[in-house]
Amino acid sequence: MQQEAGMKAVRVWDLPTRLFHWALVLCVLGSVLSAKIGGNAMVWHMRLGYAVLSLILFRLLWGFLGGRWSRFTSFVPGPGKLWRYLSGRPKAGDAFEVGHNPLGALSVLAMLGWLLLQLGSGLIADDEIAITGPLVRFVSTETSLFWTSHHKSWGQWVLYALLGLHVLALLFYRVVKGLNLLRPMLGGDKLLPAQVPASRDGLASRLLALLLLAGCAAAVAWLVGLGAF
Repeated sequence: MQQEAGMKAVRVWDLPTRLFHWALVLCVLGSVLSAKIGGNAMVWHMRLGYAVLSLILFRLLWGFLGGRWSRFTSFVPGPGKLWRYLSGRPKAGDAFEVGHNPLGALSVLAMLGWLLLQLGSGLIADDEIAITGPLVRFVSTETSLFWTSHHKSWGQWVLYALLGLHVLALLFYRVVKGLNLLRPMLGGDKLLPAQVPASRDGLASRLLALLLLAGCAAAVAWLVGLGAF
């Protein structure tokens, strides 16, 4: 990364955030592909869904405990901050160029929220053929059928639309604005003014992330196991 006067490479995305991002991409793509294949592949659709749920729970916790620019307080915009961004009148401290800008932050929250809704519907879904969600016994047949319909129809199409907008935004920034937003999510650093503080990304932080992820995976395993009793 070539440095300019007054600029330096700043760690924006810590390693746990980057690994979460790419693991989520792979698991979501694998889940979609296995659902389209059907048959025996539906076992992997369920397993990958549990993995996605574990990852999202981790990201929610990491939004409070992670590196500076991975925390919700650093990028989730209030109405004032959003308006300043849209009107092109930022004030000192907004730091739109560091992590997610306000529109990017809202798209991330929308995607995580919709994924949670899709995962929740999958837990109580019943396709009346071979696959039954592990928590289906806790809801009525009418509720299960409603959310099964959601999961297989408009639920997945809204998710595709959100993913498509995310990709289009990356292309827009790359082609129109000349900004490569993928590079920082690979290496972690961005070329920024020297006074911009870096995210914490040391060994202790990474070990904390590993413990949190293990805890989230254990919580999902417990949740899924409720259906066995």
